[in-house]
Amino acid sequence: MAMPIIKANVPANFRRYLRAPVGAASILIVSLGVLVAPARAWNLSAEVKLHDTVGHQVGKATLTQQGSDNVIVHVRARDLPPGFHGFHVHAVGECIPPFTSASSHFDLDRHAHRDHTGDLPVLLVDADGTANATFNTGRFTIADLFDADGSAIVIHANPDNYANIPSRYVAAPDATTLATGDAGDRIACGVVEKVVERE
Repeated sequence: MAMPIIKANVPANFRRYLRAPVGAASILIVSLGVLVAPARAWNLSAEVKLHDTVGHQVGKATLTQQGSDNVIVHVRARDLPPGFHGFHVHAVGECIPPFTSASSHFDLDRHAHRDHTGDLPVLLVDADGTANATFNTGRFTIADLFDADGSAIVIHANPDNYANIPSRYVAAPDATTLATGDAGDRIACGVVEKVVERE
């Protein structure tokens, strides 16, 4: 018994397989697989254009979701002071100088600093004022960053100590250290914006 002929939008070179006997089921499966294959998957990614306090773009970060629990972060920056700088996701997607509008560090729970969801590795700026870094994080998904008020990435003036203050200096870190890692002023900020790319 012959298989029924499927006429809708079927290329001529596949029709002979669709007429094949039931015994040629493997050929039929391959043919249908080829027809379905062009439907391309979509990946969610995000882009962040970093601006300094006078409005100059000083860098760009990209975030790419890879699997359900891994985000690849890549950042390139220029015209920044050399040295280590605190680098975090902040809780509000608004960057009005001096960037306090971006609020505190992004956090999906009530963590202290270094364990905030948005705490990231420090950014090292070379002597020529440029930075180039890539790292992975499993602390958030890109979808998490697009809540009701969005999110932003901020570069700070100082290094981030991750609230790691040895007891020989102080009995315990103070509230500022526990909130910010003493990273200081916010020298660059960018709103996290959604990008949809084809594989």
